[in-house]
Amino acid sequence: MSKKKINLSGIVYSTDPHFKPENEQTGEIDTISPAEQRLKIKLETKHRGGKTVTLIEGFVGKQVDKEELIKKLKNHCGTGGSAKDGELLIQGDQRVKIFQWLQKNGYINTKNFN
Repeated sequence: MSKKKINLSGIVYSTDPHFKPENEQTGEIDTISPAEQRLKIKLETKHRGGKTVTLIEGFVGKQVDKEELIKKLKNHCGTGGSAKDGELLIQGDQRVKIFQWLQKNGYINTKNFN
C-alpha cells in the first residue's frame, strides 16, 4: 500500500517552481525527554502467527532515537525486536523486564497493561 500525502493547505497547484507551502513540516518531530514520554506496554498476538510480542506504544521522537531505545531494550531482554510504524516490538512476554528497565532509565510515565 502506498501512503498518500494529504494536502490540508487548500492549495492544489502552483506555477511557481520554487513554491513550498508555509505549513509544510520538512523534518521529524524532536525527541522529548524520557520523563515526558507516555509509553504503554502491552502483550499482543494479533496478526503474528500466534507468536507473542511485547508492544510499546507512544514514543514521540526521531527514528534514530527510537531505534537506539529498541536496541537497548533488546540487549536488556536478550531477545529480538524491531521498531515499525511508530511501535516498538520485543519478541516474547517481556513486560516486567521492559517496565523495570524503563522506570530505571527515567521513563516514569510508563504504564504496564496486563
